[in-house]
This record gives sequence, C-alpha cells and structure tokens, in this order.
Amino acid sequence: MPPKVNKDKCDGCKAEHEPLCEQICPGDLMTLNPETKKAYCRSTRDCWDCMSCTKICPQGAIETRLSYQLGYYPAKLIPMMGTNKITWTCIDINGNVERFSFKTRNED
Repeated sequence: MPPKVNKDKCDGCKAEHEPLCEQICPGDLMTLNPETKKAYCRSTRDCWDCMSCTKICPQGAIETRLSYQLGYYPAKLIPMMGTNKITWTCIDINGNVERFSFKTRNED
C-alpha cells in the first residue's frame, strides 16, 4: 500500500532544503506539492512499500496502511526510528497494539 500523508501533521520539513521523504525515497516518488507545501506520493502504483519515507518523517505524518491480505482497514504499521533501534507498532483491525523493537545497523 502506498504511503498516506496526514496533511495536518506534514510541515513539508520546513527546516530542510528538500523534504526528508523526498530525499530518501529510492523510487523518487515522494515530493512536495508546491501549492499546499505538503508531501505526497506522485505515483502510488510505483511505490514498492519500502517504508523509507514513513521511517524518516520527523512529524510522523506518513503512514503505511497494511494491505487487505495482512489486515483490513484500520490496521496499520508505524515505525519509530531511534538512535540505535527501530520500534514497530502494529495496530490490528480490532485496535490491539503490539510493539516490536530491533537494534539497527547504525553505528554508535
């Protein structure tokens, strides 16, 4: 499922010369709408769900919805990047929450 941008949370990475989601998207799919100054995916069908934009968004404005094979709406998977770990929050269709933390390969 392509990323969904919460327009209320997205600030277009005002402090950056280019939004972080745009910088990190390996498919060059994320960009900033020049009128709204909010990020969006310009070609959702080309997104391969790497979740790089979701992980790097400092505002938590980008969400990845799970495909129906994995969980019907409103199930979602939310990554939270830490210095040396990533924590995944999985919310199932019944609102049950599970969190999984893993050490990343980032150097100290």
